[in-house]
Amino acid sequence: MRRTLKISLITLSLLVPTIAHANVQNTMSAKPATPASVLQPNRSPLVSFRILFMTGAASDPKGKEGVAALTAAMLAEGGTRALTKQQIDDAMYPMASSFGAQVDKEMTVFYGTTHVENLGRYYALISQMLLDPGFREDDFARLKTNAINFLKVSLREGNDEELGKEYLYNIIYAGHPYGHHNTGTLGSLERLTLNDVRAFYRDNYTRANMVLGLAGGYPADFAKRIETDFAKLPVGKEAKARFEQPKVNAGMRVEIIERETRATAISMGFPVSVTRASKDWPALALVASYIGQHRSSNGHLYQRLREARGLNYGDYAYVEYFPRGMFQFTPDPNLGRSSQIFQIWIRPVEPQNAHFALRAALYEYDKLVRDGMSKETFEATREFLGKYSNILTQTQGAQLGYALDSRYYGITDFNTYLREQLAKLTLEDVNRAIREHLKSDRMRIVMITKDAPSLRNALLANEPSPITYNSPKPKEITDEDKVIQSYKIDLKPEAVTVVPVERIFQ
Repeated sequence: MRRTLKISLITLSLLVPTIAHANVQNTMSAKPATPASVLQPNRSPLVSFRILFMTGAASDPKGKEGVAALTAAMLAEGGTRALTKQQIDDAMYPMASSFGAQVDKEMTVFYGTTHVENLGRYYALISQMLLDPGFREDDFARLKTNAINFLKVSLREGNDEELGKEYLYNIIYAGHPYGHHNTGTLGSLERLTLNDVRAFYRDNYTRANMVLGLAGGYPADFAKRIETDFAKLPVGKEAKARFEQPKVNAGMRVEIIERETRATAISMGFPVSVTRASKDWPALALVASYIGQHRSSNGHLYQRLREARGLNYGDYAYVEYFPRGMFQFTPDPNLGRSSQIFQIWIRPVEPQNAHFALRAALYEYDKLVRDGMSKETFEATREFLGKYSNILTQTQGAQLGYALDSRYYGITDFNTYLREQLAKLTLEDVNRAIREHLKSDRMRIVMITKDAPSLRNALLANEPSPITYNSPKPKEITDEDKVIQSYKIDLKPEAVTVVPVERIFQ
């Protein structure tokens, strides 16, 4: 049975949010600053919120990795001073609404959608959650345990595909502010205290860091009301806007995570200086789409590894961070970063085919870098990508999220930007971008498998790794297999490391 709400919704809608901490009063006395905003009023009966703070895991103090994520969880999944989490859930239930948070390196966004008829009640709840958090010890203990279990159990022990992709970022950004999982590390999470969360909230949840995102059929004066309420936040100082590229030594490196598993997952990539704000981003986005658009069967790697050879479920490429890819078809907005990697994801293969699959992926990648795209593949991919971009902004909330990202990158609205850039793009532009940005000399590869020492020995020996099929294949494929099975991967012994899974995210 659901618990009875202790405070009436009428009374709740009249509450004025207040800041929970007396020790922020000195900064509040500074001259008020109006938060930035991205407003998209329309005639929809739904109102979408995306309240963005320009802070995230890259702002975690050293030794307190995970505090940004835990702070956001305390706001979105904890109670306020007046209401418990259960009371908030009970209040939102009849409105069929919710409120969530997403934390990345430079952005923390709180999001939710409600019907305009429930707007007053819904806003009264979420404004209290952000402006007057309860910071209860029981909520802190629960959410801290959840974070630890996510890293230790859900990710490290139960999800090879997401584990490989996330660990790839860790090794590329080692020693960089991006160099730990957004959730933190197990060692630092164990040490975090509620006071650490309070301090992060005080220092980072400021007007200088806030961008209000609002879309839908809200009243004309509603955005002004939000700005007035959130003026109770301290003014603060604007967070560091951009982070430097990671320093990655020359040479290909492979880290093999040893774990009890039935298949071998493979992720590979390297840092690129190209973001959505760069002139070459449309070209690289087109190249990634050609190699393998997420969850699409059109991609070149998908056709060569899955369709032609039946090696695995799918093979995709990315020019931007795309977490939770095995659970969803499109990326979430508000993952804006000043540094990105070019990444190829080889979904798990049978262990006996792991060496061949890696060789096949590198063979196809190196061929693209050497030869570039053809006119035919360029035109087909450009046409596909121009239409596919509309899928990313199907909902009002997604449109708002992409608008916030466009503000971050300093571009026009995403669909217009991409269509215009693709229309201007030439084959020569794309092949030049391939030559300039796609290299193999700094490739980092993560493989997850049961018998890591044997795989390491096979990679270093560079002996043929033939593939055996359950049914006959065309001569074109078997002839190419003879080339791939002996394709040389240039690795030195010190460049291939076996990592016990227990050390990951530690």
